[in-house]
Amino acid sequence: MAAINDGKERCPWCGDAEDYVHYHDTVWGVPEYDSQQLFAKLCLDGQQAGLSWITILRKQKAYEEAFLGFNPHKLSAITDNERLAFIEKQMGNAGIVRNRLKIESIFRNADAFVKLEREGVNFSNYLWGFVGGEPRVNAFASMSDVPAETDESKAMSKALKKAGFNFVGPTICYAFMQAVGMVNDHLTTCFRYPNE
Repeated sequence: MAAINDGKERCPWCGDAEDYVHYHDTVWGVPEYDSQQLFAKLCLDGQQAGLSWITILRKQKAYEEAFLGFNPHKLSAITDNERLAFIEKQMGNAGIVRNRLKIESIFRNADAFVKLEREGVNFSNYLWGFVGGEPRVNAFASMSDVPAETDESKAMSKALKKAGFNFVGPTICYAFMQAVGMVNDHLTTCFRYPNE
C-alpha cells in the first residue's frame, strides 16, 4: 500500500498506509444507522478478536463476497446441513480468517439479528439506544487516554450475548461503537475531530 503524507494530523493508530488512512478519514467515527451495515460491522469486529483491525480491513471484501454481503436474512435462511458445507468451504478460503468459531459466529449472529427483528426490534435503534440515540463526542488528547471499554460497551456486550450474539465482548463492542460513530474518539489533535 502506498504511504500518505499530506500534512494532515491524524490519530496515530492509522499510520500512513493508504487504505488505513482512507478508513480513518472516511469511515471511522462516521455515524452509521443502517441495520444491515451495523450487523456487518459488528461481525467484522468479532473477526478481529486477537488480531489487528488492518488485517480484517484488508480482508473485508473477501468477507463480503463469502458471506452474502453480510445480509443477515440470507445467512439465517441457510439450513443446518448447508451451513456445515458452507463452513467447510470457508475454512479453505485464504481471503478470510480461517477460524471455525469465528465463521460459525457470523451465522449465530445472523440468527440472533433475525430473531430480534421478529420480536419487533429495530437493530439500529437497539444498538444506538446504548448511547441515547446520538453520537457521543469525547475529547481525548492522546491514545493512552482512550479506554478499551466503557460502561456502555459492557451493557451492549451483555445485551447482545443475552440476545444470542457472540464474539461481542466489551472491548469488541467499544471498537464497534468507535467505528460506527456511536462515540467519536478522534483525538482532539486530529483533523477529523469535530471542532464545532
